[in-house]
Amino acid sequence: MKIGIVGAAGRMGRMLIGAVLAAEGAELAGGVEKSSHQDQGRDLGELAGFEPCGVKLSSDTRALFEAADVIIDFTAPAATALHAALAADTGARLVVGTTGLDVAQQQTIAHAAQKTALVQAANYSVGVNVLLGLVEQMARILPESYDIEILEMHHHHKVDAPSGTALALGHAAAAGRGVKLDDVADKVRDGITGARRLGDIGFATLRGGDVVGDHTVMFAGAGERVEISHKASSREIFASGAVRAALWVGGQKPGLYSMKDVLGL
Repeated sequence: MKIGIVGAAGRMGRMLIGAVLAAEGAELAGGVEKSSHQDQGRDLGELAGFEPCGVKLSSDTRALFEAADVIIDFTAPAATALHAALAADTGARLVVGTTGLDVAQQQTIAHAAQKTALVQAANYSVGVNVLLGLVEQMARILPESYDIEILEMHHHHKVDAPSGTALALGHAAAAGRGVKLDDVADKVRDGITGARRLGDIGFATLRGGDVVGDHTVMFAGAGERVEISHKASSREIFASGAVRAALWVGGQKPGLYSMKDVLGL
């Protein structure tokens, strides 16, 4: 499977290069960055800290989409929307790990999925996707009197909050209760907020240092609290999960898939 990477010179892009080079059944088709990037023309293997692989960093995004079977995109919302449209135009499959997309950008992805196969996930860790299923099940079992709070922490470079994974956990909890997250989410608390509303799903966001990603979901009832957590210590788990998704989606019909589909959960 020929796999290309957009944003290949970034922190996640370099991890993805290594994951593709290490994966059985995968071939690195190329990687792209802006034409002004200082590493343009550099061997992608060396860029990622490995032996030279004979494939160089480029700025020709369309050429990469035309050459690759699957593209992996962990970039930014506006860029991801453009890449989704390009995938629909070229027929390349797309694995999307970008978070923080707005409604219009998400609609672009949905439209692209009518013409090609896409996997979109807030988190490509196998453990996190198991966590999503557990949170939905717990929210279904525990009564509404158990307050749900979601705490997440990431490194100080992260630009969106709450994290995409935290929101995915919120959606899982809401699904377990048979409600829409938008109707019950409480993302900002400041000043005299009044008592907590019954049934709300609260979010707390922490940023600092080089934390890869910590997520905890709390079910707080009278006399007891149940907590379930996932802590990522390396971005490699996201990269290997994304490559696993790329190898899977390469054989799928057009549609919008999730890591539940990839993992058979």
